[in-house]
Amino acid sequence: MNIPMLLRHPHQQFLKDLLRTPSRRYRFIFPASTHLRSGIPCAQPLNSLGLHCTKWMLLSCGLKRKLCVQATLKDHTEGLSDKEQRCVDKLYTGLTQGQRACLAEAITLIESTHNRKKELAQALLQKVLVYHRKQEQLNKGKPLAFRVGLSGPPGAGKSTFIEYFGKMLTERGHKLSVLAVDPSSCTSGGSLLGDKTRMTELSRDMNAYIRPSPTSGTLGGVTRTTNEAILLCEGGGYDVILIETVGVGQSEFAVADMVDMFVLLLPPAGGDELQGIKRGIIEMADLVAITKSDGDLIVPARRIEAEYVSALKLLRRRSEVWRPKVIRISARSGEGITEMWDKMKAFRDLMLASGELATKRQKQQKVWMWNLIQESVLEHFRTHPTVREQIPLLEKRVLSGAMSPGLAADLLLKAFKSRD
Repeated sequence: MNIPMLLRHPHQQFLKDLLRTPSRRYRFIFPASTHLRSGIPCAQPLNSLGLHCTKWMLLSCGLKRKLCVQATLKDHTEGLSDKEQRCVDKLYTGLTQGQRACLAEAITLIESTHNRKKELAQALLQKVLVYHRKQEQLNKGKPLAFRVGLSGPPGAGKSTFIEYFGKMLTERGHKLSVLAVDPSSCTSGGSLLGDKTRMTELSRDMNAYIRPSPTSGTLGGVTRTTNEAILLCEGGGYDVILIETVGVGQSEFAVADMVDMFVLLLPPAGGDELQGIKRGIIEMADLVAITKSDGDLIVPARRIEAEYVSALKLLRRRSEVWRPKVIRISARSGEGITEMWDKMKAFRDLMLASGELATKRQKQQKVWMWNLIQESVLEHFRTHPTVREQIPLLEKRVLSGAMSPGLAADLLLKAFKSRD
């Protein structure tokens, strides 16, 4: 079994003792500065990351020191067949060359729930991640794209705003990617709203890419693969990423853990302006935009703008360099759209200069990792043979009232812990 590992502080005598143990195959990765005495196999260069690797015949129980797992690109691809490898290489090449068809196919691949396709998706993502890091290094360490999350209640005009806003950005030379997250149909599993059909002009723009994705039961206003889709879009050369989320409410700010800036769109005549249903989402907003500020709605839009300006002053600041702003916009007349983009660029520049943007993205990577761990652990739990057999029986007893949900959960956990 090949297990890549990083030994942070290798000790020569410790390694020699390990070599005398009964053999079992493992792979270790050492820092490039590691020097081993004679009798220890020389490490071979791994890649441009400055690491060296070698294969040892070791016994797992002989490890007396903490080892850190380090996955390499080779380990993601070594189990693939020639046909699968060619497929991954084709998608990667087309993606990095800006081919929209390859980007669409790559996102479809990462959204798949098929186990084998998940492995192909991880191999592709690892290649794109390496490419992405190299491009950021060429960009002096600055982010390649500006990630913006958009949310708001139904009827706020999110799709209309995105179309006008997107056309303005593409005319200025930007490449825009829109990830529109829609509720899922209980019947077909597909998107209910179909935002792409409501952005007809933008969908025909060759510098814009619109991808509606169903939530498939995922809470938080995003899909389980939104992070991966963002990475693929950035690898495809898109420098502005818009993530349009489902609805608005206490559970809808998960997108804030994925983007650089969170924008809340609110209609001027929706009522309940400062009620608790929006309190949680307002606290996460970096910019509040009052939409449809034209015609007869100008007066209520101005009133709500003043109310939110006062309300935001009472909230605790989440940034040392930025205070949330409120602006009135109209996608029909174009009022405030240019000013809104200027405020968004000012936010990006301030966060980048202060270092808060880099810190924020690091925290988001950690959140992303733990979300994937939770998903994997839950899937492993549900598919365990003993648990899978007992789930239907316990569900029936819970539905009949013969057993409490808590007791059923405890029994399933005990069955899982007692597995062979």
